[in-house]
Amino acid sequence: MINHLITQKNWQTQLSEAITSIDELLELLRLESLRSEVYVPEHFTMRVPRGFVAKMTVGDSQDPLLRQVLPNQKEEIAVTGYVADPLSESTHNPVKGLLHKYQSRVLLTITGACAIHCRYCFRQHFDYSANMPTADAKEHIIHYISANPEINEVILSGGDPLNVTNRRLFAWLDILEAIPQLTTIRLHTRLPVVIPARLDDTLLERLSKSRCQIVMVIHCNHANEIDALTAEYLQRARAAGITLLNQAVLLKDINDSVAVQTALSQRLFTAGVLPYYLHVLDKVAGAAHFDRDESAAVTLYWSLLAALPGYLVPKLVRELPNKSFKVPINIYNDA
Repeated sequence: MINHLITQKNWQTQLSEAITSIDELLELLRLESLRSEVYVPEHFTMRVPRGFVAKMTVGDSQDPLLRQVLPNQKEEIAVTGYVADPLSESTHNPVKGLLHKYQSRVLLTITGACAIHCRYCFRQHFDYSANMPTADAKEHIIHYISANPEINEVILSGGDPLNVTNRRLFAWLDILEAIPQLTTIRLHTRLPVVIPARLDDTLLERLSKSRCQIVMVIHCNHANEIDALTAEYLQRARAAGITLLNQAVLLKDINDSVAVQTALSQRLFTAGVLPYYLHVLDKVAGAAHFDRDESAAVTLYWSLLAALPGYLVPKLVRELPNKSFKVPINIYNDA
């Protein structure tokens, strides 16, 4: 059950009170016996909001939400092919804070901070300090977009773009909306799932008034992440005219079954969110133990096609560093 003393707090308080102590997390979940299996990372430390912890099952060492955030000693094992920058993003960085990999859209990393540190994150080694756009960089960003008329969409990312204050976020919206060629602003965010209160009235009102189409792509991997309160906030966002999509990552022994993926798609739809992408894991250093091979992903996908209506089946994709698009997995390899 969600602790209402937690969820009644404003989102910034919930953000500031996130758990960063492994010992505290294990004590809350009565899983002190796991202490020998975890480690305390010096970089990309543990961080998880208390409301998200409240969705976990006390005493369950295999809880699918817990396994996404609890540092495991397996992260310290170097595995060939798993690297710090699996998507070679540093080669698509023409302006500080801006990534231009896709023809018609660019991505802005407006913050390096996240409310939650997912242990499989493909940007866990990213040098945010060297890529935060300064006041001067904003002018360069505007000029770059204007000089490339094929760009019609900006993706706000990070970190998590909803981790910044409304004031900072709205300042970016004002800048982008003033560029005539832009038609769509997309936000990639995990905040609505881990701290639903981030979708406050002030934010939703501002987004609903944008001259651009607003698309919010949330990141949810398991149906247990969407309780009644989370669904209520997501439904409010949809009612405000925001297009809601979900992208998930296929994670070994967490969401790599037909039952779990089916439940996720159905729970998302009830909350007003359409499944968008199911990503095969990016091969980032420290996350090899989460990976499933493509053959297993394809087998799972065929089962999902049989179990769900087409509009609830996400696209099965992998992102590759040398491709200017998400690469669809060839599901006919093992058909």
